[in-house]
Amino acid sequence: MFEMPWRDTEGLGAFRANAEGAVVAANTQLINWLERPQDIAHASINELILGLDNERWHIYMAQLLASHGVAPFPAHLRITDDKLLPVEVHLTALPRPNAETEILGLLIPIGDRLQTEGVYELQKAVLEAVALGRPLKVVLDLLCRRVEALAPEVICSVVAVDKDGCLRPMAGPSLPAAYAAIVDGLKIGPKVGSCGTAAWRGEPVEVVDIASAPLWEDAASGVLPFGLAACWSTPFRGRDNGVVGSFALYYRTPRKASPFHRHMVEACVHLCSLAFEHEANQAEIRRLAFFDSLTGLPNRALLRDRVEQALGRMERNHNSLAMLFLDIDRFKTVNDSLGHAAGDRVLCNVAKRLLDAVRETDTVSRIGGDEFVVVLPDCDANAAQLVAEKLNQILAQHMELGDLNFAPSASIGISLYPNDATDFDTLLKNADIAMYQAKRDGRNCTRFFLKAMNEEADSRLELEAALHQALSQNQLQLYYQPKVWLDQPGIAGVEALIRWPHPQRGMVSPEQFIPLAEECGLINAIDAWVLKTACSQLAAWRAKGLAVPSMAVNLSATRFTQDDIPGHVRQILAHNNLNPADLTLEITERLVLEDSRETQSDLTRLRKLGVQLAIDDFGTGYSSLSYLTRFPVHELKLDRSFVQDIETNRDSRALALAVMGIGHSLALAVVAEGVETAGQHAILLAEGCNIAQGYFYARPMPAEAFETWLEETSKLKTCS
Repeated sequence: MFEMPWRDTEGLGAFRANAEGAVVAANTQLINWLERPQDIAHASINELILGLDNERWHIYMAQLLASHGVAPFPAHLRITDDKLLPVEVHLTALPRPNAETEILGLLIPIGDRLQTEGVYELQKAVLEAVALGRPLKVVLDLLCRRVEALAPEVICSVVAVDKDGCLRPMAGPSLPAAYAAIVDGLKIGPKVGSCGTAAWRGEPVEVVDIASAPLWEDAASGVLPFGLAACWSTPFRGRDNGVVGSFALYYRTPRKASPFHRHMVEACVHLCSLAFEHEANQAEIRRLAFFDSLTGLPNRALLRDRVEQALGRMERNHNSLAMLFLDIDRFKTVNDSLGHAAGDRVLCNVAKRLLDAVRETDTVSRIGGDEFVVVLPDCDANAAQLVAEKLNQILAQHMELGDLNFAPSASIGISLYPNDATDFDTLLKNADIAMYQAKRDGRNCTRFFLKAMNEEADSRLELEAALHQALSQNQLQLYYQPKVWLDQPGIAGVEALIRWPHPQRGMVSPEQFIPLAEECGLINAIDAWVLKTACSQLAAWRAKGLAVPSMAVNLSATRFTQDDIPGHVRQILAHNNLNPADLTLEITERLVLEDSRETQSDLTRLRKLGVQLAIDDFGTGYSSLSYLTRFPVHELKLDRSFVQDIETNRDSRALALAVMGIGHSLALAVVAEGVETAGQHAILLAEGCNIAQGYFYARPMPAEAFETWLEETSKLKTCS
């Protein structure tokens, strides 16, 4: 073996080999590349150059001897057993007279270019796998395999760090499964090998000799038998900048990482972060698709899936299932008075209480607003009733909302499989219907679904559709009932009362369709129509010269929380050229009961405008009368329930007198409703009641009929 003296091969490795592939000479550059140059003395080509085995060598020899050229090809020069140099190989035949032909080989280093291209292709392949939505473990396995293909001397692995700070192997295709089992579940810390320590420190940890490294002294005995001698681990971070995993290169001999390895790890750590971030984003998308963002409970989509699976089990096992539909009572009041942040705290608290109260096999779901659904597999009617009672007892425990102690309650509807329905949609619908029945029955109670409820619900839906149509097609009408003075001739005003003459149902009672309008969101439109129509009618009567002192209109409490009532009233009055005192707005005790700043502000603005305010059905709502001193009220309307028994019932008469006394003491006008007999009229007159209305004087009537009545009774005298 000798060094070739070729000067034109400086910077290139060169060798001569015989036909059998044995190296017979090498130049200085090639010898210098080898860390163990003595090995070349007896080397064969397939030992020296990775990728040029005996079979390929003989194929190339045959081509060269036949005077055919061999195209340059990439390969790896074996520097040591675990260190390779990427090169481009050029082969040329060297004919020798009277001797065996030899082959001249030139080795051109191409490491930088090939390595750069290799890392680029690695990044491209991994990013493509991420973009295609491949599972995280598949992406990380691909990453490790591509790294090991670029650097066959390394063994690559990726571990995740779970929420408890424990290592979880994610990829390591060349690591023994037994080693992965040792790593799985290890708690990260200051002396937990390279990966556990790197994750704990949040910075790279390079161990050049595991056998003597302090960081490995607790684990070296379990690692060395697998042929792992060195390890370099680099942590990577997630969206919150916390460590979520670690990327590691293992070596079979004690050593440091090469510059190429460091460059490759820099790219791989970034790819790991991207892959974990993508997985976190996908998990968040899945969570948003199937879980309520506020409470973390399953949403309607996941509820459907769980119920349908449970129904399949119930059918196979011939068991029953209960679905409980819960609606938090008066939750809107919490939102309106304390704000949505307080409402959100209530919802989260309710969700936790419900979860704590049921079995692991049950499902608690929030399907929107303040509505929750609890699904109880293997549960009959008796057990469902007990669970419902338990839930309301737990909900009734006080929770603190700022300075307020709030005790929630729920109206609960129950439907049962298979008695009430055999599919998700019908079960949910029936439980919802039963819940509304619980609402109508006073709240904070439980009702089971009955088929009669379904018929009633269908009827309500039909009525709601008809109400929409009636409003859009101007089918609603206003009737007018006079309010008469009791102690002098004439009328004190007129009240506008809405009527709905349905083409098939006939006259629909306001007691039936007004609550429905409030539930389905039509009440604001109806209220606005009533106010506009009534004021327009009063202006028309004034234009005809009819002596109608004022118009009274009922307003729903709902409008005060959603509209600018004072602004709307001012606009209507101006449009019809009416004075504010010409209009009386009748509100319920429910409105003043809420005692919100916004409501009080609106009522004060109305009174400053000059509009008269009346409390309708006074005495039937709130037990405390202190609000009368806070709200700018002008008139009290004595409810008909007090008037109808005033002749025969001492208690009713005493209550009526008390209401009139309150009104007079506060300088408020008192209007008695529902006067139907001369006896009632006489008692009210004797007790000093100011104004009355009822069938005794006139029934509500259309505008034309009222005009006729007014003309005929223009000289109406008070009955004595």
